[in-house]
Amino acid sequence: MSLDVIIKVHPDSDKPTQAWQKIQVHQKVEKVTPMDPSTPILANHIRFVCLSDTHSKIEKGQIKIPDGDVLLHAGDFTNVGLPSEVKNYNEYLGTLPHRLKITIAGNHDLSFDDYLVKTNRQHLSCFGWTESLVEEKLAEYGITGVKELMTNCVYLQDSGVSVCGINIWGSPWQPVFCDWGFNLERGQQLLDKWNLIPESTDILITHGPPIGHGDKCFDEQHAGCVELLSTIQQRVLPKYHLFGHVHEGYGMTTDGKTTFINASTCTVKYRPTNPPVVFDFPVPEGFSKADLIEIKTQ
Repeated sequence: MSLDVIIKVHPDSDKPTQAWQKIQVHQKVEKVTPMDPSTPILANHIRFVCLSDTHSKIEKGQIKIPDGDVLLHAGDFTNVGLPSEVKNYNEYLGTLPHRLKITIAGNHDLSFDDYLVKTNRQHLSCFGWTESLVEEKLAEYGITGVKELMTNCVYLQDSGVSVCGINIWGSPWQPVFCDWGFNLERGQQLLDKWNLIPESTDILITHGPPIGHGDKCFDEQHAGCVELLSTIQQRVLPKYHLFGHVHEGYGMTTDGKTTFINASTCTVKYRPTNPPVVFDFPVPEGFSKADLIEIKTQ
């Protein structure tokens, strides 16, 4: 991976609202009208269906999932990452007609954060976890870790997959948010993760938003990551960036080069009323939809 463009930590990285006030004068943020999911799917395009922050709600049939070729989920598919929640999510994915499903974890999917599980089981008990409960369930399912339950999707964690020549990268991290999973300090810690994103990425999936796009909270404060936006705009330049985490930031925007999608299904009150977002991506020359069954992980 080339790092000819070196991203530096913004001096106000740890003060995101203040940082955005300074950099927004040089930013273009325009709203994008969502695509009608009933539009016919073209033979030379891949229809992507985007979800995030479903919090074990979609398994109950509370929201209609549009047809498409590939389903993308930007994390928080469970409430607290219990093995039973993960199993239910995976089984639900198996009932959907999309030929490929891709998922990353979010801060609520606690059991996917290996470091948190190994170092802070006492803290996890606050979320309804007990070591015996988790180990009992894992033994019942015949596995040693919850990631083994993700049999009906491609799970990405600082990794990528090529879909019909379209490069997708997934990363679960976000700035420290209470005591949940995949927390990193603003600045260099997060930038180290963003430096892993290949410049060839066409679709970037992160759980947390970048600064200035889909990141405004109910109190009007910005929660996005400054270095994530810098990485997107200065080095990677993906065509699409999918995320969630900030439920009230649901919607689509563009800076003229990247389309930013906050696809949070649940509202700030955890009601699953925000519809999935769809977009069509042209199949690159030399590829076809038949390649959907021959994915290649990076």
